[in-house]
Amino acid sequence: MTDFAQRDPLSPAFWDERFERRFTPWDRGAAPQALRDFVVANAPVATVIPGCGAGHELVLLRDAGWNATAIDFSPAAVAAAKVVAGSHGQHVVQADFFTWQPLQPLQLIYEQAFLCAMPPAMWPQVAARWAQLLPAGALLAGYFFFDDRPKGPPFGIGRTALDALLQADFACEVDEAVSDSIAVFAGRERWMVWRRR
Repeated sequence: MTDFAQRDPLSPAFWDERFERRFTPWDRGAAPQALRDFVVANAPVATVIPGCGAGHELVLLRDAGWNATAIDFSPAAVAAAKVVAGSHGQHVVQADFFTWQPLQPLQLIYEQAFLCAMPPAMWPQVAARWAQLLPAGALLAGYFFFDDRPKGPPFGIGRTALDALLQADFACEVDEAVSDSIAVFAGRERWMVWRRR
């Protein structure tokens, strides 16, 4: 196991160290299939990708004409994402998701390993921020990691706990198995779409 000095995933330095040492087992190197299918099936909308990591999803969305912004609070992650994003690099922003403000109302938050990067004590704050940023009818779509091991990140959630976290503000419209998971998430993630009530 790689020995890291930084142990607090709530600190940008935790993620900086991992990106700088190229230890990113959560990075598949491309946008996943369910997101590709979602982009084809839906009209472009204003989107944010919190905790964007290397930003592959931003490239997919921007190339398809979506008004997407990728944010991360880790300077090293932002630097990596700007390289991956190429001509879309200006749409990668270093920011804290909990204080970042969109330039226009959002219609989609794309979830990919952001919730599971946060310790469980932070989950209510994440869910509240999702609800705060999305107007009624907007979507929270992406991958949710289900696991019962206490150590992380990634920190897995149970389905009952996820429902309890989201059902006051969101209704689940899509819940599908994922066939192209990378090793760290294999067999333990689902593609889900939640609509803001």
